[in-house]
Amino acid sequence: MDTDTKSSLKTSGIRDNHHRGTIGDFLKEKILQGSDLSFVSAYFTIYAYAALKEQLDQINHLRFLFGEPQFIQSLDPDKTEKKAFRIEDDALLLSNRLEQKRVAKECSDWLKSKVDVRSIIKPGFLHGKMYHMDNNGVQEAIIGSSNFTVCGLGLGATGNNIELNLEVDSTRDRKDLKNWFDEVWNDNTLVEDVKTDVLDYLAQLYENHSPEFIYFKTLFHIFEDYLSEAERGGLLDEKTGFFESDVWDMLYEFQKDGVKGAINKILKHHGCIIADSVGLGKTFEALAVIKYFELLNGRVLVLCPKKLEHNWKVYRDNDTRNPLIRDRFAFTVLAHTDLGRDAYETHNWGNYDLVVIDESHNFRNNARGKIQEDGTHKTTRYEFLMERVLQTGVDTKVLLLSATPVNNSLKDLRNQFLLITQDQDMAFHESLGIYSIA
Repeated sequence: MDTDTKSSLKTSGIRDNHHRGTIGDFLKEKILQGSDLSFVSAYFTIYAYAALKEQLDQINHLRFLFGEPQFIQSLDPDKTEKKAFRIEDDALLLSNRLEQKRVAKECSDWLKSKVDVRSIIKPGFLHGKMYHMDNNGVQEAIIGSSNFTVCGLGLGATGNNIELNLEVDSTRDRKDLKNWFDEVWNDNTLVEDVKTDVLDYLAQLYENHSPEFIYFKTLFHIFEDYLSEAERGGLLDEKTGFFESDVWDMLYEFQKDGVKGAINKILKHHGCIIADSVGLGKTFEALAVIKYFELLNGRVLVLCPKKLEHNWKVYRDNDTRNPLIRDRFAFTVLAHTDLGRDAYETHNWGNYDLVVIDESHNFRNNARGKIQEDGTHKTTRYEFLMERVLQTGVDTKVLLLSATPVNNSLKDLRNQFLLITQDQDMAFHESLGIYSIA
């Protein structure tokens, strides 16, 4: 970088958190004792407050306007879908995270005494970021792209965002910005007061919680995506009668949760494996999944060991022993050993919307056929299932049932997953972030 360039950078009104200074340093310089502040930002983090604590604690008053209501909505899981934003700052070192409780309490006390907080009501309505300071009639301002976060202000040890902010050096423009902010702030059709929401959330960060609360909070975050998927209303239009079927009524609550999760995974990832232990009712859970697809006019094939054929057929047949006769199941039942048999040469294997594979661990080996002495290729059951049933004809989804999906190694599980993905190793790359099943 030559001398002229360095000189121009020193006098530049741009603050980019890179070569032209940080917006955080600008705020440290311009926020004085007794300042009245007006900020607009989509985000607010307690660690941005901590980085400017020396300056912010001595101000007279701050009006903070959230330009994006998703922040406030994200404080209450009942108000919106899960958001990427977190008030704690995701990009912090662990040493800083250990200070969260103290920082949250200090920030809360400061907010209570010196800050008013409002939010734009309409999503995507206000995109600009502004920091205006009034020091006993002497106004300073900067506008641009920086949010009120550590990285947005350029105050992080590493990982600061490259932003584009411009100091406002015109007295007229500074006053115009202040007037503009006043107009938006005082328009009840555009903004709402959210200070209580912010303080309530901060209290969750610094208040002491019982071990039981922490345990359930941990479980919630581990299974948050699953709970969202398992919402009953997201599965099926209730007009179809799925939730009034006999098989649904026969399920225990834990089985209903399993069925809802399985259906969502089948729809989202093309397949699912129910690996409950023996005696927990995998068959009835599978029957409920089958009922779901049959109500959508789907054609279903059940593949099971020969010795279990009768167990499945009784739920389909017009038989006095059938406890689900009113559900009028119409699925096809065939044995694993029927795959590739000459007796089923004319069977339309590629015409099933859902294939249920009972005791799926029997397909844990993706063995390939060999060339016979007469030059013909002997197809294995795994190959036949993959090529003739799953990869041929209509788009086929897969439900696997096994209490022991892994017998020898994780390759057993991989080979069963490949039935779901139709032998596509990268099928879960976009949906689950799994680059390779292998």
